Amino acid sequence: MEAFDELWDYDDPAASEERFRDLLPDLVAHGDESKRVQLLTQIARTLGLQRRFDDARAVLAEAGARLDGAGDRARARWLLETGRCHNSSGSPERSLTFFLEAWELAKECGEDFHAVDAAHMLAIVEPAPEERLAWTMRALELAEGSEDRRVGKWPGSLHNNIGWTWHEHGDYERALEHFRKALAWRERQGDVGTIRITRWCIARCLRSLERVNEALTMQRALLGEYQAEDAPDGYVYEELGECLLLLGREGEARPWFARAHTELSADPWLQAEEADRLERLVRLGQER
Repeated sequence: MEAFDELWDYDDPAASEERFRDLLPDLVAHGDESKRVQLLTQIARTLGLQRRFDDARAVLAEAGARLDGAGDRARARWLLETGRCHNSSGSPERSLTFFLEAWELAKECGEDFHAVDAAHMLAIVEPAPEERLAWTMRALELAEGSEDRRVGKWPGSLHNNIGWTWHEHGDYERALEHFRKALAWRERQGDVGTIRITRWCIARCLRSLERVNEALTMQRALLGEYQAEDAPDGYVYEELGECLLLLGREGEARPWFARAHTELSADPWLQAEEADRLERLVRLGQER
């Protein structure tokens, strides 16, 4: 892990891009080709998160032209971000070979953090459900057995991913088990943001288990925490609406759906990938 990785703010990729670009001249001046290539890959990632895929590809091409002599870590990160760019721009099938090569290279050179990242991405893009789960379990095994302290952030995310895999298969009890394991890991790490996300996942799973009152109570607790910080959260609003709707309280649900749409429709990824979901929020949030 390089020092500039600490500057990442995944909730604000534009600000992260600016910080990374400010560092580039110094790296160029010092002739550190490995760090320069790695930083370029992270700039590309910020661009992908902003859905500026042509710009991301241009930066990756610049980084790719400098791979010779940049070292294995830089190459592994270039492979990862090239794969991520393909996946995010709608070509998951093209990303597979990049993630697989990143996994093999990172494993070979002892870069456990990036190997786990590659395996977790393979679990996202593999078309076969059994392969997706197998890759997540490989990532989890490596993360839990690694001596690299940086890898300690991964088990929480991986248990969360396993939970969603089982949720998609309709095995909500097994999903809940993994969401609770994810919460335990994240509570040990102490990051409030990821703790809240995992509590949201648990509540969402409780709704699927038809434990709607429990789910509603958890979502209201999250709402109170976000309101105390004046931080709107469209996903919480959406779930409040869904729970109230299931409880037959359509009138109470309607304004939550409307607020959810206001927040979530500002997300470019949801606009591109889940237009039907946003349209449903509009419909459910309209006055009768």
